[in-house]
Amino acid sequence: MDDLAQAAQTIAKLLQAFTTSGGLRLRFRVKLRGAKPGEADGAAGADRPAEGAANGGSRSLYVEFSGPDTYVLTGRNGEVLNALEHIATKILRLEPEEHDQVSFDADHFKANRDRQLRESAASAVEHVRATGRPHSFPAMSSRERRMLHLILSESGLPTASSGEGAGRFVVLYPAGDEPSAAMAGRQPERRPERIRDAFRHR
Repeated sequence: MDDLAQAAQTIAKLLQAFTTSGGLRLRFRVKLRGAKPGEADGAAGADRPAEGAANGGSRSLYVEFSGPDTYVLTGRNGEVLNALEHIATKILRLEPEEHDQVSFDADHFKANRDRQLRESAASAVEHVRATGRPHSFPAMSSRERRMLHLILSESGLPTASSGEGAGRFVVLYPAGDEPSAAMAGRQPERRPERIRDAFRHR
């Protein structure tokens, strides 16, 4: 992003339209992160644009939601929250490798989710080392897959992503194993509750 101040204003307008047209009781702040030493982060709400933004660098935009209707954003594993974040990256015309420069959260949902990923990763590493068999994680967003790969790399065990689109997932392999073509085509095991949810009326 060449102009973070302009990007913050663009995101604020998008979210103002989203909350107003949806009649949602949500508040939001658009903050600039990664500021240089001695430079305060800017913040933007629906009526206050970000200030003090500098061009370039590793700075990024962070959006924090609060209010009675945050459950709309965080339901179904943060589906709407992730969708808004994705739309924001498209509006700002960010390349795929720049998507991490924009991050949306609501009531610390992602922070809690990150902790769950770490716990799940630790359990999977223990399981793979004990059984010598690969472990497939449930399908998740590209952001969560990247984070999971990073967490699992600390174990020294090989990982790979499999599947397509929204069904893409991470596989953890035993030491010395290489991701096989056979495993790459397998889908993660669906739990009974996930199957029931798939057939519920919406």
